[in-house]
Amino acid sequence: MTTLPTRDSTNGATARPHPGRSAFAGCRLGAALAVVLVLGGCATRIDRDPDNGLPTLQVQNRLLLTPANGGQAIGGSDLRAGDIILSATHGISSLGIRMATLSPVSHAALYLGDDQVIEAVGSGIRIRSTADFIADEATIVAFRHPGMTDAHADALRSFAQAQDGKKYNTAGIVLQAPFTLQRAYCELPLVPGVVRDACLRGMAAIQLGAARNDRFFCSQLVLEAYRAARLPLTDASALMVSPADLLHMREGDVPSVQIKQALQYVGHLKGGERDTDVAAAGQPAP
Repeated sequence: MTTLPTRDSTNGATARPHPGRSAFAGCRLGAALAVVLVLGGCATRIDRDPDNGLPTLQVQNRLLLTPANGGQAIGGSDLRAGDIILSATHGISSLGIRMATLSPVSHAALYLGDDQVIEAVGSGIRIRSTADFIADEATIVAFRHPGMTDAHADALRSFAQAQDGKKYNTAGIVLQAPFTLQRAYCELPLVPGVVRDACLRGMAAIQLGAARNDRFFCSQLVLEAYRAARLPLTDASALMVSPADLLHMREGDVPSVQIKQALQYVGHLKGGERDTDVAAAGQPAP
């Protein structure tokens, strides 16, 4: 491509673009984009140190507590109705979701009690046994809402059972893909939580539209079940909440959207050390 000369307005001399200057500008632009990509999606919060009262910066935790690093292994008998189950597999789809959301989990499900788990997958919404669910996943961690009562659990179970057999929200997942990438601009470090929440909700309203009540994807089903039980996790649209967002609603983490109540870590049904996987399946360790 031929570069045309330009006229210097100060002395009338003909000037040509300086190749070094153009390269430097390109490097600066590339560096700026790199910073956005590296820091994007890393929500932060300013807290007060309980000891000295000084402000401290808390960064969203991307790590998953496991039995190998301080967590605890549990079995299916330790679950309670209403527990939120987050998981991941070794499959390509799970890997893609985890890479896009920078999270160790890619799927969400609900424990209904009586050894039953409900989940939304590509073939539709289904209820299956806890053992079958555990067998298909590579990592499984459970969280609990501290305000869950028997009445809440009954309402949640009734709603969930009514969704069994309904279709998967494929359109919602398709729209989630570009939203997941672009939402990183709302989650830049040092962005106040209120601003981040408003930014995410505004972007979701434009890109994701309104939710339907006849089909769900996995995390959407979890959010709507809790709302039906009159125990909402957040006021944000269920269409914008991913399994990674549910993970960051745990105690001690920085949620991307404003939440009603932090979730308590229950333990790992599967994941971490090999003997943990055996114990989670309800079998004696060798």
